[in-house]
Order: sequence, then structure tokens, then C-alpha cells
Amino acid sequence: MNTALASGAICEVAPGVRRLVAPNAGMMTGPGTNTYVLGIRDVAVIDPGPATDSHVDAIVDAAGLALRWVLVTHTHPDHSPAATLLARRTGAALLGRPAPAGPHQDETFHPDRVLADGDVLSVGEFSLDVIHTPGHASNHLCFLHSQLKWLFTGDHIIDGSTVVIDPPDGNMADYLQSLERLKGFEIAAIAPGHGDIIRAPHAAIDWIISHRLEREDKVAAAVAAFADLTTRELVGRVYSDVDTALYGIAERSLLAHLEKLEHEGRVLRTGERWRARHPGSNV
Repeated sequence: MNTALASGAICEVAPGVRRLVAPNAGMMTGPGTNTYVLGIRDVAVIDPGPATDSHVDAIVDAAGLALRWVLVTHTHPDHSPAATLLARRTGAALLGRPAPAGPHQDETFHPDRVLADGDVLSVGEFSLDVIHTPGHASNHLCFLHSQLKWLFTGDHIIDGSTVVIDPPDGNMADYLQSLERLKGFEIAAIAPGHGDIIRAPHAAIDWIISHRLEREDKVAAAVAAFADLTTRELVGRVYSDVDTALYGIAERSLLAHLEKLEHEGRVLRTGERWRARHPGSNV
């Protein structure tokens, strides 16, 4: 076991960058949510995680009185609920994007400043470029450390697994476009929201895109071979390489793939059932 990724662990992963692992290990979170503490004199925290008192205490101990910003990549319940608690205790400003409508969102997060793509957050020690990366969540942001060229990716890219794309807020087309866009940035390493530092960032991005497109091909082939099936009926044919215990989660990403194919005119939906669309026809 990597003790640096154990629940409650704190370590310096780069000069001026410390990582705290929240005590929320699980099937969807791996070792736990990574909270990053940047800077010494002026401190920013990225993704304070769940509203767990012991984790908030650890963040306050690590950041001290210099905490200036609390940054949130997105408002899923394992990433942002501690933000409000942290701001109340320290007076730090909350920065990110408001929670979209729908389930599995942290409605307690109300940013003092709404961040937009292209914004730059700068203090004497470091600066962060804000990159809007919708897909896993419509309000998802990544933060590029200008000095280190490290990209803090929240759930856009994680270590050791792919992320769930869960409609309606999750969007597969947006996700792939956001990944493609990141290939245009100079990135030395990825600091993900779950798992360890990724030292070959562009290879990781290429692998995720390739994996998603391979899965899309399986979806299209399954719909062509087995018309008028529901996602529940399709999931075992598309995700035969996945543990059946994960089929409920996989079904959400399957739906995201189908919605992308539907938008491209490659499949048709009738109620809850899906079929291939023949070229040049409406059936």
C-alpha cells in the first residue's frame, strides 16, 4: 500500500504543494479525495473534499492563517462540501462555479467569485490558469500551475481508472472535447482528484481518449447487432470486461455514449430503447 495515499496522509508532492487524503476511501473514490494545499505565505486549497471535521481540521493545520482561496474543481459531494466549513473557519474566499441543477450536487457551495475559462489567479509564490473542462460535470474546472506546469484535474482525469460520465449533467462529447483541448497545454504532471501523481500526462490523456472511443465502437456495434434494447439490456454486451457489480455505474457512462451517438445521428431512441440509424434514412 502506498502510505502517502492512505486516509489522512499528508505529504509534499512538489515544492510548495502538499497533498492531504480525505478519509472517504471507497469504490468510487479510491484511497480518498485528494486535497491540495498550495503556497506558504499565500495559500490556496484545491478541493477540500467532504464535510468531515477531522479533514477540515487537517486542512486548517496545513494552511495556517495564510489561507486565501478555497478552489473547487466541481460540486460533487466528495470534492466540495468542506469548502463552506473551511471558509467559515478561516475567512478564505470560495472560488469555483455554482452547482448545476440535478442530483449528486453540493448545493451548499456558493462561490464568492465565479471562475471562467482563461481566468488567472496569481500571488507572489505561484499562479494558476483556470481551464473549464466540462464532461464529467458541466461546471468542472482544472487548474494549471504556471510555474510547475502541473495540472490539477479533480475528476476530469484520475489515476488508475476512468471516470463515470453521468447524464444529464455528464456529457460524453463535452468530455472528449475537453480532453482534446488539454493536449494543447504544456503539462509536466497531473495532480488528480483521486490517486497518485501522473508523470506522463499526455500519454494518459491519449489513453483515456482512445479507451473512450473504443468503448463507443462497442456501443455502436451492440446497438447495430441487438436493436431495441434498453441500457440495462445493453450494458452486459458493452461492458463484458467489467465486474458485474459495477454494471449500475457503467450503465450511466453507456447512456452518455448513446446520447453522443444520438446527437451525431448514428443511433435512434424510442422511449428507453435504442437502435442503429441506417445511413440516409430516419429508421
